Amino acid sequence: MWVLLRSGYPLRILLPLRGEWMGRRGLPRSLVPGPPRRRYRKEALPALEVPVLPVTATEIRQYLRAHGIPFQDGHSCLRAPSPFVKGLQLKDQTGATASFSLFIDKTTGRFLCMNSLAEGSWEDFQASVEGQGDGAREGVLLGEAPEAEDSEEIRRIWDRAIPLWELPEPEEAQLARVMFGLTKVTNDTLRRYSVRYLRPARSLVFPWFSPGGMGLRGLKLLSAEGQGNEVHYKETTIPRPGVYCNLFGLPLISRRDVEVVLTSRELDSLALNQSTGLPTLALPRGTACLPPALLPYLEQFRRIVLWLGDDLRSWEAAKLFARKLNPKRCSLVRPGDQQPRPLEALNRGLNLSRILRTALPAWHKSIVSFRQLREEVLGELSNVEQAAGIRWNRFPDLNRLLKGHRKGELTVFTGPTGSGKTTFISEYALDLCTQGVNTLWGSFEISNVRLARVMLTQFAVGRLEEQLDRYDEWADRFEDLPLYFMTFHGKQSIRTVIDTMQHAVYVYDICHVVIDNLQFMMGHEQLSTDRIAAQDYIVGAFRKFATDNSCHVTLVIHPRKEDDDKELQTASIFGSAKASQEADNVLILQDRKLVTGPGKRYLQVSKNRFDGDVGVFPLEFNKSSLTFSIPPKSKARLKKVKDDNGLVTKKPSSGRKGAVPQNSETCLGQAHHSNQPNPSKPSR
Repeated sequence: MWVLLRSGYPLRILLPLRGEWMGRRGLPRSLVPGPPRRRYRKEALPALEVPVLPVTATEIRQYLRAHGIPFQDGHSCLRAPSPFVKGLQLKDQTGATASFSLFIDKTTGRFLCMNSLAEGSWEDFQASVEGQGDGAREGVLLGEAPEAEDSEEIRRIWDRAIPLWELPEPEEAQLARVMFGLTKVTNDTLRRYSVRYLRPARSLVFPWFSPGGMGLRGLKLLSAEGQGNEVHYKETTIPRPGVYCNLFGLPLISRRDVEVVLTSRELDSLALNQSTGLPTLALPRGTACLPPALLPYLEQFRRIVLWLGDDLRSWEAAKLFARKLNPKRCSLVRPGDQQPRPLEALNRGLNLSRILRTALPAWHKSIVSFRQLREEVLGELSNVEQAAGIRWNRFPDLNRLLKGHRKGELTVFTGPTGSGKTTFISEYALDLCTQGVNTLWGSFEISNVRLARVMLTQFAVGRLEEQLDRYDEWADRFEDLPLYFMTFHGKQSIRTVIDTMQHAVYVYDICHVVIDNLQFMMGHEQLSTDRIAAQDYIVGAFRKFATDNSCHVTLVIHPRKEDDDKELQTASIFGSAKASQEADNVLILQDRKLVTGPGKRYLQVSKNRFDGDVGVFPLEFNKSSLTFSIPPKSKARLKKVKDDNGLVTKKPSSGRKGAVPQNSETCLGQAHHSNQPNPSKPSR
């Protein structure tokens, strides 16, 4: 479907109306339409076949000046007159009569016109200004209107939902208020934010209204389930999460407002606004992501307070989002016993205005004193498990050693050729991704299709080729994961890869980057004829990226050629000692016997900068699911080692459990030759 956008310019552009369908799990069957048409998929990051530097804020300013377009410098965007608005006067350099309704992102160059809702890339804007629009360009969008199926379902659910205070039975209304913690939230607050209740699904319904009164664009349904003494909430969005970009509460914001409080939940926004009277907005995906498409709506505020939650993960997300919003105008509410999330603070009778006054500025000079850090140190000591990072569900023994997956670290992973490094690391990353860790994959050795096939098989824990009737079901669930792929293949320049990673961190809030593998970036570096020096430079670049962007980087490096009867050690990593020195964690996939019996694969943690624990544990390969995760019924088989030489202090129990058959093959080879009885090992 296409919409023709007309403007004051002699320009006609066909604008595709995009939309995506998501699974409506948890909704009543009567509210679910028939199978939708699936036209659009999650986009991969663009491939840069030729090294092209991204646009910079300086280049954007120079281009606007060269074409006589007045602009204003904002916090994260540049404001300029829109070529999509009639009556535009570009000759007015003072901006007195021009409508500065176009916002251009300083980092990516993407634009958004507030009046027409046209948006697109920097190249689209240049084509529009220079009159090169040929009526067939894709990428210039008139917002993102939902597809017909979504529109019908949105309207049907919204019409069936009723205000909470209009429920026929007072007991039902009281139970709903208790389940959602709304006992102290008034009906006036719910009415002002147009919050409704869907009785068949027992869910609160939060609307997403289009800017400028263009109607209802989407919904978020929040259901509550009691589990023991705790209440667990489940969110469902229409359209799907990747397209749902609602700043809840935006229609209530006045153009005169200069201060706003950002929360991670709609319920917190209700509590804050009721208690303080301040403008409040809720982010669409909580602490997981702040889409750059929302930044233009936050440009008008001179001060932004981020009160995202009551744990360390919320605190880390607040600091990350403040970097996008310009730290100089941001303040952060630090989590604590007397500073819980807003809804809990309201229910406990705390003074929310007083808590907001304790918000700390996000920006500070390069040198800080311990006085500025003491509260963060106390927070880590008080929340040891959260400070340790995200724990793996599939690898419990890995949790005992590394304790968790933490931001800002560099992990080096190595193993013999053909041992299954890529297959293991894909499950390693998939485990974290299913827990909400935004992941970017850079696979330079195998195609993304082949990698995605293996990861989907691991996600489904079974062979999908034997149950193709369930492919769409698993593919829908897999597509909802915060997983992205670089479209590079073969040798690439480190500068191009780093630029792409920077873009992904900014746009998708990536927290984990997997690079498989380092050797494919060394051929492009002309820094020196010495390959060791080139590798040291690349490792240093990844180390700096991980630290500067608070993003975990997992780097796969091939080992040196070793004798077959020797096990790999930290010194076996190809290159100089810089890779192991810069790394926070060093993981080695051992495909040789250690102490008990031949034929076993082990994962060895030979370096752990977090707390120093190192050790090894066996891995068992499951041929049908292409996984290395330890079966739940197997016994604990962790053993400690003293140093990198693998001196064992405690032997694991011998036996068949945890042992891998000698004829187990590399998983990627089986995925590719699953129909052959004895596939040969691939070159990996």
